[in-house]
Amino acid sequence: MALKVLSALDTARTQWYHFKAIIIAGMGLFSDAYDLFCIPPILRFLGRIYYQKPHLPFDNNDDNFVIRRHVDSVLLGVAFLGTVIGQLVFGRLGDRIGRRRVYGLSLMVMVLSALGCGFSICTSRSCVLVSLGFFRVLLGVGIGGDYPLSATIMSEFANKRTRGSFIAAVFSMQGFGILASSIVTMVVCGIFNAASHPNPKEKTPTEADVAWRLILMLGAIPAAMTYYWRMMMPETARYTALVELNVQQAAKDMEKVLDVSLSQIAEDESLTLPQDPPSYPLFSKQFLSLHGHDLFGCSASWFLVDVVFYSSNLFQSQVYRKYLGNKYNANVYKDAIHVALLQTIVAICSTIPGYWFTVYFIDRIGRRKIQMMGFLVMALIYFAIGIPYTSYWQHHINAGFMVLYGLTFFFANFGPNTTTFIVPAELFPARFRSTCHGISGATGKVGAIIGAVGFGWASHGQTEHPKAVKILLVILGGVCLLGLAVTYFFTPETNGRSLEENEE
Repeated sequence: MALKVLSALDTARTQWYHFKAIIIAGMGLFSDAYDLFCIPPILRFLGRIYYQKPHLPFDNNDDNFVIRRHVDSVLLGVAFLGTVIGQLVFGRLGDRIGRRRVYGLSLMVMVLSALGCGFSICTSRSCVLVSLGFFRVLLGVGIGGDYPLSATIMSEFANKRTRGSFIAAVFSMQGFGILASSIVTMVVCGIFNAASHPNPKEKTPTEADVAWRLILMLGAIPAAMTYYWRMMMPETARYTALVELNVQQAAKDMEKVLDVSLSQIAEDESLTLPQDPPSYPLFSKQFLSLHGHDLFGCSASWFLVDVVFYSSNLFQSQVYRKYLGNKYNANVYKDAIHVALLQTIVAICSTIPGYWFTVYFIDRIGRRKIQMMGFLVMALIYFAIGIPYTSYWQHHINAGFMVLYGLTFFFANFGPNTTTFIVPAELFPARFRSTCHGISGATGKVGAIIGAVGFGWASHGQTEHPKAVKILLVILGGVCLLGLAVTYFFTPETNGRSLEENEE
């Protein structure tokens, strides 16, 4: 028997509260992306400040002040490790005690740890890096908690006709977060460069140790601005009705936020919910028989796309370096601006358009087709630039390589990077929805660790070696083909159906 309040949610016209929910939930994803993707220029700062060799001349060889391979791998990996923990812990808490009750907590962890990253104590190298690593683990926990909660809340508030677009719009805020991190980096570095009047022969002005801290701390502002509104959100009607079994309260909560009268969605007083709702536990035989196939598909596809997405995104400056010329004879501010400018160009030209193509087409084409298309096109592009790399691309310095490489970001976001966020929020029962999304996302972030840390380790100092670049690009293409196969065999279509229909 369909409850009136859930039917009303599925058929509700698009109204102001839907857009408000997108902003409230999306600002967490905005901050997530800011905090994760501001790290490439920050690594340039850390290398200059704490690993410079002052006895060496200031020349075009940036190896004079490059951060150690194991250090940058750890700083990249610890945030993703924290994200894995956060997705598992907050995802489970979202089902156990309610989405709203832990939504503000994950945001507060994110805000405080972002500030902590900037306040990393001491000025000695070891002390600063250990402190920064500690706060980035906590930052990752907050970021991880935001994924399953934001996706689940948006899916449970949305109507079934535009649900995909709404969840995709929440996730698309990541693109603006990446752009914001690059713009803030350029603005802060530009101000410090103009104000400090650094000596042209000085590699790293003293004030640079303040600049990178400020960049990290500014990431806390957007998240902090939405804390009040998160606390004012009601619990989702689906959680209240289907998990807490309080249909009357669900109707009252929905009357407050949607343009619908209580008389239209209140159930008859004679309605009796089952005293013993389905009670099979997580990972029981019954759970695995009903949902194990879907959970594997969501987790595996998210794992594979994150291997590709984060290895490409966090190290795009290394891949592009040969094609943009060497800028490392500049001071640290211009060096960081160079890295941030590259991220800005990619975000504007490919990353953000990819997100919004998904917003527009997701409810027209469907999740499964977009995910398969994205994996396929990415694989073809990686093979196109990887296989002939030693015979063609290394000898032809032109825009062709950069355009093709930029298209991988477009089809990642107009493809599996977005759909893997959407599908787990639509497939599973209400009492497991946040948990299963957290498991899928945590598996994805294990892929991010392999992609970002593994790719960084393999490519550190190797991006000038054509064979190394060729191998890495071909491997990424192979991973995309594997993602295509997983999607074809394990990912169902969730488009156009209610959440209750999908779980069946």
